[in-house]
Amino acid sequence: MFPKRRSLILPLLALSFFVSALLLLPLTHAQNSPDPWHPGQTVEPRDLSGELMTAKPAPTVLFVGYQHLFTAGHIKNALFHGTGGTAEGLDEIKKWAGRLPRDLNLVIYCGCCPMDKCPNVRPVFTILRNMGFQKLRVLILPTDFATDWADKGLPYDKAK
Repeated sequence: MFPKRRSLILPLLALSFFVSALLLLPLTHAQNSPDPWHPGQTVEPRDLSGELMTAKPAPTVLFVGYQHLFTAGHIKNALFHGTGGTAEGLDEIKKWAGRLPRDLNLVIYCGCCPMDKCPNVRPVFTILRNMGFQKLRVLILPTDFATDWADKGLPYDKAK
């Protein structure tokens, strides 16, 4: 009888570890999910800065981070229509984007934290891509907005 009980313990332990992992998966999804974009759907800071000065029409830039960060400073002429890491923010962004042509040259960015941990940019990219935006790109800010844009001398609007 004792060997039968022991033979059940291992499968039960394995099952409990599996269930625990599934329960924790949503907590790590935003930070550890693979990027939903490919390299052709990204833009580096200096390249975007150049486009903003020379392209006619210039790309539309959407900040998808927290409003207080947008207020503190953002890329010149960038727009804010909600925080990408919240249901309310995603709804606001979808509502705004619903009126736009799908061939709009659209760049999204956050810059709140290291990009691989950002809870905002991936959900917005996925939603806009699924809405059919064909010229959608992500600004690559590996560290944060201050380090990868402002400290490099690229133009931005500061808080007033």
